[in-house]
Amino acid sequence: MTTTLITGATKGLGYETARRLVAAGHTVYLGARDAARGQRAAEELGARTVQLDVTDEASVLAAAKTVEADGGLDVLVNNAGIAVELGSDGEPIGASEVTADLMRETFETNVFGVVRVLHAFLPLLRRSSVPVVVNVSSALGSLGRMTDQATHQHAYRGVAYPASKAAVNMVTVQYAKAFPEIRINAVEPGYTNTDINGRRGGQSVEQGAEIIVRMAQVAADGPTGTYVDIDGPLAW
Repeated sequence: MTTTLITGATKGLGYETARRLVAAGHTVYLGARDAARGQRAAEELGARTVQLDVTDEASVLAAAKTVEADGGLDVLVNNAGIAVELGSDGEPIGASEVTADLMRETFETNVFGVVRVLHAFLPLLRRSSVPVVVNVSSALGSLGRMTDQATHQHAYRGVAYPASKAAVNMVTVQYAKAFPEIRINAVEPGYTNTDINGRRGGQSVEQGAEIIVRMAQVAADGPTGTYVDIDGPLAW
């Protein structure tokens, strides 16, 4: 039985990923900041839940102890993320308005949260026979896409969210090099209709979760250190 933990799993892409992996036979833990919401979602999906706030060290360490006591971990999906630079109209503030505080808040969840969770759960993953990590990134983290005027990402003027996802990509590469026995990849789910963008995405959560689910189930000899969307590799 494969045991999987998904952060930010009570709604959106995390919830849909959990639903699909439960259906595939995984024992799934829903990482939830709100314990009551996590319990409700777990009951709906036939999953387990663990209180986990990626910005809170004590919360993450307690979650790791809970999962370890229940038997360990095989797959970690770092899905929790925020985009505080987006206004109520869905448009990001530009470079002239971004502040260090806004950058710090974004990185606290999107980057430091990933590292915090990885650090806490690596000992469990390293005991698995087929350990896998999926870091949910974005095409907005691609320097190639953001500097190519032919892409729609080029028009995005926000700073904090793209910078955080570019950092996630580098974290992915460096951890994959450091732990070659673990399949560690970054994925771009696409512009999905979720709360993070005020439900303005151009595709459903079912479509967006497809690449996350696929990469959560890679084999021991599968790819690692890659950055992919549903169609294949992305330019870093």
